[in-house]
Amino acid sequence: MAELKLQHLDKIYDNKVQAVYDFNMDVADGELIVLVGPSGCGKSTTLRMVAGLEDISAGHLLLDGRDITQTPAKDRDMAMVFQNYALYGHMTIYENMAFSLTLRKEDPNVIHKKVLAAAEILGLTSQLNKKPAQLSGGQRQRVAMGRSIVRNPKVFLFDEPLSNLDAKLRGATRREILLLHKRLKATMLYVTHDQTEALTLADRIVCMSMGHVQQIGTPLELYDKPANTFVAGFIGLPPMNFYNGMGFEDGKLKGNGFEVELSDEEKDTLKDYYGKEIILGVRPEDVSADGNLQIRVTNNENLGMNTLVHGYIGDNSHIVAKLRGWEEYHNGDTAAMKFGRKHFFDKDTTNAIRKEEK
Repeated sequence: MAELKLQHLDKIYDNKVQAVYDFNMDVADGELIVLVGPSGCGKSTTLRMVAGLEDISAGHLLLDGRDITQTPAKDRDMAMVFQNYALYGHMTIYENMAFSLTLRKEDPNVIHKKVLAAAEILGLTSQLNKKPAQLSGGQRQRVAMGRSIVRNPKVFLFDEPLSNLDAKLRGATRREILLLHKRLKATMLYVTHDQTEALTLADRIVCMSMGHVQQIGTPLELYDKPANTFVAGFIGLPPMNFYNGMGFEDGKLKGNGFEVELSDEEKDTLKDYYGKEIILGVRPEDVSADGNLQIRVTNNENLGMNTLVHGYIGDNSHIVAKLRGWEEYHNGDTAAMKFGRKHFFDKDTTNAIRKEEK
């Protein structure tokens, strides 16, 4: 497949609005990179710059060492899968999948073999004579992927391909994309606002906000060692609990009407912040029962294997606890809980506070 390098990419529109700032990343051959972030963060704009559908305002784009910054989209040897499928309604599934090869005037026998091979991979062999309107949303998205596969591109680009599907189809199609990647060993860039897609699909995730890259790393790195409060709050469901203005003194964190005991390792991590205020972050799954923190329960959500308990701690600081099993709490109950794994962030920069790794 291909190696892709995005070097200091900027996107500035004619009205001087900047959508992407200094985007840097090396994509290895066969790697699946997921760009994730809220609407308007610049992820789709970045993908469109890679595809050649948006001009690159500054920086360079290299494919296998060749600078393609100014290369037209049709000559970049990339295939893009859109969220709205972009199929031709008057053509059969076979004709849709063969369309790009037909335009190239490839040998009909070669086209036939490529279409049948792609259809077999995607489970579409029995649908080839149908029109797009006769297929489900998930099947149409597979046709869009098949149209890309037959081209045998160097890079696959996906722009929120599952956003038009219902929850059940999203899960099934997501698994199909993952299997497709493993089978083709293809280089892929995938854009989504859905963190579940990012965590389950990606070799590495690029988390973006306001046009800036916040962190690049494996799914576990972004979940376990978020670079700042934005990444910590965006990755993970439910989001991380944050408590601003917690003061570090006497071996404890105090503030918001409650205090938290710290381990020796945690005290060492915060040694440069003694007497200062920080932001404490705790994931809901790191809150457990039988502690000395008194939670005023507002409601709970039973999810089968887990229960989400919502409430307040201290001076009306909101908390969500994700407890194992089916728990019964009601509005007005008091629950004794404790914090497990804790994350610390600088109050001014919002960057993570960690011990220097030797």
